[in-house]
Amino acid sequence: MSLKDHSNPCVVWHEHKIKRSGREKLKNQKGCVLWLTGLSGCGKSTIANMLEEILNTKGSHTYLLDGDNIRHGLSRGLEFSDEDRMENIRRVAEAARLFVDAGIIVIASFISPLRKHRQAAREIIGSGDFVEIFIDTPFHECVKRDAKGWYKRALNGEIENYTGVDSPYEKPENPDLHINTGKAAEEAVEMVVTVLKDKGYILK
Repeated sequence: MSLKDHSNPCVVWHEHKIKRSGREKLKNQKGCVLWLTGLSGCGKSTIANMLEEILNTKGSHTYLLDGDNIRHGLSRGLEFSDEDRMENIRRVAEAARLFVDAGIIVIASFISPLRKHRQAAREIIGSGDFVEIFIDTPFHECVKRDAKGWYKRALNGEIENYTGVDSPYEKPENPDLHINTGKAAEEAVEMVVTVLKDKGYILK
């Protein structure tokens, strides 16, 4: 999908003199979105934070979009119904697409439980700029971690529509990178960095 796409004929795209290629050239990298998906407690945030820190030390220009943080601002007011989850993903994907156009490597850490959510994000951002990374941690391990106590509350019936409990999580069928829970966070990060190099988003 192009940034220029709009259904309202009264909204006209204004061309800028500085293009994405010029922004990327200044940064010596290519913009992309690393979309980390997995159950709550699977390790997405830990890996995302460590990844951004390592990329920062390597001189890469990054921005981390975190699922919980986004709901404090951009998606404030949205609930966890299927409709609101889809709208949340749409907003995040549109924001991420702007970062990509700026030549930024975006790390997006979102449960995004349904395949249609992640496909919608891919279509908005563009398949060539979207890297789906599945953090594959079994449900029982996520429940065991339960750092915020949400699983306990959901299993006790205090929270509705909680992913993995009474709301489904559909595993990616063909992710660009599949990280098994057995991997240490440091090893998982190195796997992501390797993908970035192999795809030409950062220099080897």
